[in-house]
Amino acid sequence: MKEVLIATNNLGKARDFETLFRPLGINVLTLQDIDCAIDVEETGTTFVENAVLKAETVAKLLNKVVIADDSGLEVDALSGEPGVYSARYAGEPSDDEANIDKLLTNLTNVAENERQARFRCVLAIAGPSIATTTYSGSCEGVIASERQGKNGFGYDPVFYVPDKGKTMAQLTAEEKSAISHRGAALAQLKEHLPEFLAKIGEE
Repeated sequence: MKEVLIATNNLGKARDFETLFRPLGINVLTLQDIDCAIDVEETGTTFVENAVLKAETVAKLLNKVVIADDSGLEVDALSGEPGVYSARYAGEPSDDEANIDKLLTNLTNVAENERQARFRCVLAIAGPSIATTTYSGSCEGVIASERQGKNGFGYDPVFYVPDKGKTMAQLTAEEKSAISHRGAALAQLKEHLPEFLAKIGEE
């Protein structure tokens, strides 16, 4: 079975990739699986910059083809916050519940019809045998006033998807992957899978 390395220690992200890659017969590995303490500092100011930075750094260190993901939440009423700081919105160390609490506090006086938001995702692929490429996707929604659902991770419990009548955290993994920002980015990647998988096979 072919394997793909995702440059992350985030098990929530790993599950999203597994849901999308498993039907293709591809085994997903993370940095935790290879017992390698790699922590790339995200110094970029955009999702693209951070995704490329992570992919190229890990690919160079391990001499492997690597997929890196940078994603986050943009809220219109907060001028795009938390953006690239989504994972550490409430400070270090990263804490999903604290991040949601800060988000809801900052939106306390914002009306329901003004709480538009979107998840954005940028995937970067880098490796010793390929030029770095990126793919992006987004998912539109609204920030709910309280948590709903137990699935997913991050801001999923307060990200309401009008077309589904549910928050991301109320969707199954399969339902989420069909509409998610990460799913949209991976759909672009899938168009280039034959070339991508050939490169993995050359390692």
